[in-house]
Amino acid sequence: MNITAHFILYVTDQPSSTQFYENVLSMKPILNVPGMTEFRLNSGAILGLMPVAGIRKLLGENLPDPDKAVGIPRSEVYLLVDDPARYHKRAIECGAAELSALSLRNWGHEAAYSLDPDGHVLVFAKEISDVTK
Repeated sequence: MNITAHFILYVTDQPSSTQFYENVLSMKPILNVPGMTEFRLNSGAILGLMPVAGIRKLLGENLPDPDKAVGIPRSEVYLLVDDPARYHKRAIECGAAELSALSLRNWGHEAAYSLDPDGHVLVFAKEISDVTK
């Protein structure tokens, strides 16, 4: 079975969020139209950015108001990269707020945590060791 995962963040300002992720990830989106921006992270994962107004229009009154959750993290984008310090530094320089500096975690990753401008938890990590062995 071939599955491609789309992880979509609801954002308040699509152009601003697009610019943030374009700069932090150092890549251009594969799709950037009013209502949706997508970045191909690898062959099996896409990070999407959708304006809050767009998800409201799509799902209507059945969806709790996403604006009520702005700044209240309910999940995180955890990305394994070759140089987490470089990505984390770029995120901070582009407007993210640091939550936790790069450090070795007890699950065998070196990871740094920040909040993107929309309040989503953004993590850049690198596997240092497999603690399950």
